[in-house]
Amino acid sequence: MNILAFESSCDETAAAVVQDGRRVLSDAILSQADMHAVYGGVVPEIASRKHVEAIAALADKALADAGLTRSGIGAVAVTYGPGLIGALLVAVNFAKSAAYALGKPLIPVHHLRGHIAANYLAFPELEPPFLALCISGGNSMIVDVAGYTDMTILGATRDDAAGECFDKIARVLGLPYPGGKPMDDLAQGGDPAKYPLPRAKVAGNDLDMSFSGLKTAAVNLVHNASQKGEALDRSSLAASVAAAISDELVPRAMEAARRTGRNILAAAGGVAANSVIRADLERACRENGLTLYLPPLSLCGDNGAMIGSQAYYEYLAGNLGDAALNAYANLEI
Repeated sequence: MNILAFESSCDETAAAVVQDGRRVLSDAILSQADMHAVYGGVVPEIASRKHVEAIAALADKALADAGLTRSGIGAVAVTYGPGLIGALLVAVNFAKSAAYALGKPLIPVHHLRGHIAANYLAFPELEPPFLALCISGGNSMIVDVAGYTDMTILGATRDDAAGECFDKIARVLGLPYPGGKPMDDLAQGGDPAKYPLPRAKVAGNDLDMSFSGLKTAAVNLVHNASQKGEALDRSSLAASVAAAISDELVPRAMEAARRTGRNILAAAGGVAANSVIRADLERACRENGLTLYLPPLSLCGDNGAMIGSQAYYEYLAGNLGDAALNAYANLEI
């Protein structure tokens, strides 16, 4: 089955065609990052308007790149949450219209299920059950993937996400938005032990995370240095932040594997592109006898192909939408 999939949960407009959940026929993405960089973060109203301007042309491009006409599409899929509500509604309404016009099934897809499914595109041998470490700008969680559509959250951030932490600290360091890659680049050669930063422990569930204290500590460190006229080792601060975030994520993922008995871990989301976290995950999985799946950098960020992949398994499970499908800013996985 060829699935035409759409993603517009934040500041990337994406359309893709995926065959049987595993083969990418096309993946067209239009990023708005340069536009939002002027404001230091995503402006929801601007994001929504740009999605409206781009989505129809991207749908045509996805079909053309796949070498298909509209008659070659078997279903239409779309991210319906979580994300920026105005941005989500653009793709949801476009997908509903496309499905209706084509007379094809409509498949709603959870954004984070899509990030997990990006691994299916890179690793054809990967099948549930496994653990997933989902780390992005809006979410950080450990998920037990018992089946393609059977997932349970074992631990999650109680406040900020890891990606938001990177973005906000990058901003006070004068780095461009989005801050993940600039922070990663800056951290190269820095001393990760130079600046002691907090690692949170969450009462009630030690697999849960918290990044707000880390973000505040790093921002205050930058401001205090500036106010006192003291030199700041920006590279070492970036390295210290990456180490602190990794120290919250990696040990918890290992503990989740120990508790569940899972021996496979897949990373997912934009923050999975961070070189420190990737290296720490590789080392920890090797030491604990786990098989690790790290998606290529091209599949870490938001894209339509990951939505098309997960959509295939939602379709097989009978999870279909109709004209009443709505978008949701917050949505349980």
